[in-house]
Order: sequence, then C-alpha cells, then structure tokens
Amino acid sequence: MEFLIEYLPLVMFAVLAILLFSGYPVAFILGGIALLFAVLGDLAGTFRLQQLTLIPLRIYGGTMESLVLVAIPMFTFMGTMLEKSGAARDLLYALQVMLRRVPGGLALSVTLMGTIMAATTGIIGASVVMITLMALPVMMKAGYSMPLATGTIASSGTLGILIPPSIMLVIMSDLLSVPVGTVFIAALMPGLLLAALYFVYLLVICRFKPQLAPPMDEDMGPATRGEFWAMIFRSFIPPIFLILCVLGSIFLGFATPTEAAGVGAFGSILLAAFNKQLNWENFVEVCRRSALTVAMLFGIFVGATAFAFVFKSIGGEHLIIDIINGSSAGPWSILIVLLAMVFFLGFFFDWIEITLIVLPIFAPIVGLLDFGGHVGDWEGISQPIIIWFLILVAVNLQTSFLTPPFGFALFYMKGVAPPEVRIQDIYKGIIPFVMLQIFGLMLCVAFPSIVLWFPSYMLGGG
Repeated sequence: MEFLIEYLPLVMFAVLAILLFSGYPVAFILGGIALLFAVLGDLAGTFRLQQLTLIPLRIYGGTMESLVLVAIPMFTFMGTMLEKSGAARDLLYALQVMLRRVPGGLALSVTLMGTIMAATTGIIGASVVMITLMALPVMMKAGYSMPLATGTIASSGTLGILIPPSIMLVIMSDLLSVPVGTVFIAALMPGLLLAALYFVYLLVICRFKPQLAPPMDEDMGPATRGEFWAMIFRSFIPPIFLILCVLGSIFLGFATPTEAAGVGAFGSILLAAFNKQLNWENFVEVCRRSALTVAMLFGIFVGATAFAFVFKSIGGEHLIIDIINGSSAGPWSILIVLLAMVFFLGFFFDWIEITLIVLPIFAPIVGLLDFGGHVGDWEGISQPIIIWFLILVAVNLQTSFLTPPFGFALFYMKGVAPPEVRIQDIYKGIIPFVMLQIFGLMLCVAFPSIVLWFPSYMLGGG
C-alpha cells in the first residue's frame, strides 16, 4: 500500500496516457483525472480535498489574466481571415509563376507558401487543409509523384507550429514564464532551417529524378512584364508586408506580441477588403471558426491547470526529480531521453497535450542540469538553457503532426484530398520530411547558437 501511495503520481500519468486513447475531449479527461486522483490522494493522506478550492484561483488569477494569451484569438483570427480572403490562393499562384523554370518549381512554391503562411497563422489544421485544397489538385494534374506531393504539402503546412507568430510558442512561453518575444525570436532561425532543409531536399530530388516532378509550363502566368509586376504587387507584396509589420514590430521592440497580434488581425481585414472578399458572411464565419478554436484551447488550459496542480500536490514533481537523481544519468542522457519521449508521444498525442503536460514538469529539471560550456551565457537572455530546451521541444513537436498512426496533418489532408489519394501514399511521402525534421533537431542540439544567437543579437544590443 505504501508503495502505491509513493508512486501515485506515476499511476496518474499512466491513467492519463490510457484515457487519451478513448477519444473523449481532452479537457474533460484532464479535469476528470485531476478530480479522481484528488480523492485518491485524500484517502492516501497526500492531498486534502480543500486544496481543490485553489484551482479556480490558479485559473482566473493566472491563466485567464495572462496578457500574453490575448494574442491567441487575434493570431487565430488573422490566419483564418487570410485563408478566407483568398490571399493564400493568390500567393501560391504568384510563387508558381516566379519558380516555373526551376526543377520542381511547383513543390518549391508549396514549400515557400507554407513558410510564408506559417508567419501569419499558427493553426495547423487550417494551413494543411488550405494548401491541400489549393495545391494537391494542381500537383496531381501536373503529374507529380503522389508521395512527393503529399509529403511536401503536409510538411510545409505544419511549419506554422514553429515559425512565429505560433500559438504553440505563446502557450509554451506562458507555461514557463519566459518572454514570448524572446521565444519568437529564438524560434525563427530553427523554423527557417527546417524550411531550408525541405527546399534543398526538393531541389536535389527534383533535379536528379525529374520524373517525380514534371516541369511547369514556362508560358504560364502574365503575358507582359507589366502584368507580371501587377500580379506581384497584388498577390505577393501585401502578405509579405503584413508579416513584416507583425514580426518586425515584435523583433524591433516596437510592440509586444499581443499588440502585434492586434495589428495582424486588423491587417488581415484590410487585406480581405483589398481582395474584395470582406463581407458580412465571411466576417461572421471567420469569427465563428476563431471562437471555436480558442474555446477548445482554453478549455484544455482549464483541465491542464487542474491536472498539473493535483499532480504536483501529490508529489509528482519531487518523485520525478528523485528518480532522475537516483538514476545517476548525466545531463546529456536526461536530455536525449526527454526528447525521445516527446518524439514517441508525438506518434499518439497532439502537440497541445504534450506541451501542457510534459513541458511544465520537465523544463525546470532541464534548467537545473549542467551542460558545461555547451550552451553558455548569452547577452540579453536570462534563461538560455530553458529557451534552448523550449525550442528543442518545439522543433521535436513538428514530427507529431506527421508521424502515424495519429499524425493530425495526415488526417486533415486525407479528409479533403481527392478519393484516389491513398493513405499509404501520404505515409510514404512524409518519411523523408520526418527524417529532415530529426536532422534539424540534431543540429539545434549540437549547435545551440542556431537557437540563441539571434535573440542575443536582437535583445543584447547586437
């Protein structure tokens, strides 16, 4: 009995892992498990039920009062409005015209579009669905290899989870109480690194295996130079300008991420008006979809807050620290195990479950580890190891959208793809991109400067 009481937090974690497979809403699973183990903890003498009255104070006095989280609904609105306004469709066409003479130009256009759209929205489901609907029929008509086409779309559509302004990064920053602006700057280089790895891979594979990606018609697009530049100023410049306004204002210190999110939301409305797509019907639909997304996220926040409170109160955090200290494992072994755990969990769970459950427990432990001079001190960054670990987890979570059996990006794609697209083709197509993501993660582990140099340069005065 004493053994069971001592390891009650691990039982709590195991029950969570099992129930997440039930398909029941995650918010209710987290809250229900918290209530169940609060009762068990009370019976075991490690928890008092009166402590449950502290949970509302943590929710309304912590999560709901966080000004950083105000950015989430506005960034969600911005991404949804850009999708609804047709700006993404026009951007993809402009990129196709610009890259029509490059081997694999259509696949490269999709990658560039995914990178650009990632800097406007952190809603992966919307990005993958949008790019699939716009690009997959065109790639199929052009004779592209089905695995190459599906892998390119899925991997490009998931870049929004890493490249700022990402909703995931906002949540991570709030969980670990680190400046979201610093995290945004730190995530930019790793995000662009992954995009560059995709780009180089597609260039090489399309150059040496042209049968996988037949070239586009060199005559596509505007017939005159004047029409070409008109297309650039109409379809390419506006979304790029919006991105520069949002990210530039954050990076240069002109605005907080919350203020920049407001600018982005308003800018997306102006862009919809510029494209003559701003009407009452579209506006209501964008608000409805944004509200549903935000309600889902904040519902999970409430459940996760209750779960984390009970888990720590019954001794979960101390138990994990004791297990790690008793294992005599070095800091590198612990880091590799934690990253491997996140990668493994990504096969079965969504990023939000992994982030809200794993990150608050393990990040403080990593912050106490001694990596010698590998990470070092960086001017302008107060907690470099925590920022580095946060970005490593973020890069690692890219794979959770692409790895079967529960890769959500794969399901989003299959749900809107033509019937002839088989799930086997999608699974086959994402393999090289998952390998590229792992390689990018290894580079960030081996060279912390990929993560920390840019924020140190921007925040430390250059």
